Amino acid sequence: MAEIRIRNTNERISGEANVKAFLDKQEVLYEHWNADKLPAELQGKFSLTDEEKSQILVTFDEEIRDLASRRGYQTWDIVALSDATPNLDELLKKFEQVHTHTEDEVRAITAGKGIFIIKGTDDVGYFDVELEAGDVISVPEHKPHFFTLMENRQIVAVRLFIETEGWIAHPFEDPTFQKA
Repeated sequence: MAEIRIRNTNERISGEANVKAFLDKQEVLYEHWNADKLPAELQGKFSLTDEEKSQILVTFDEEIRDLASRRGYQTWDIVALSDATPNLDELLKKFEQVHTHTEDEVRAITAGKGIFIIKGTDDVGYFDVELEAGDVISVPEHKPHFFTLMENRQIVAVRLFIETEGWIAHPFEDPTFQKA
């Protein structure tokens, strides 16, 4: 279940209803899917074949299509990151820069953990959303944010897009941002 840490105050928000209420106020979509429906052999696997990625998409097809129809997403795929990923540290450097997109950034975590760092309202500032299997988040277009892995450095997620080109980041310079 997702947990939030507000960086300015170090306050933590937990519990699905509390997390959802906070993120709603920040205009960030949060939902939860049943991660247990993923076959057991894929629940802890972070280096995936194309066939295994397809199996994950088939497993969550109903949830993906429901979300896509509600939000206008046209295409989706699987991203899997772990220490087995070639050039992982270089990829993370690219992800760990504050940026925006011209469409929502959507992730449905099917295994592992990750953190979205998002710029909230002026009274909140930046906050971390710690995600795990079953958590679904959509960071709105033009909202400054970035993503990184947690200490286990393993994640598998469904990515949904409106634009068929996929993930395109636009750097966002913010002198108020401080890495924690």
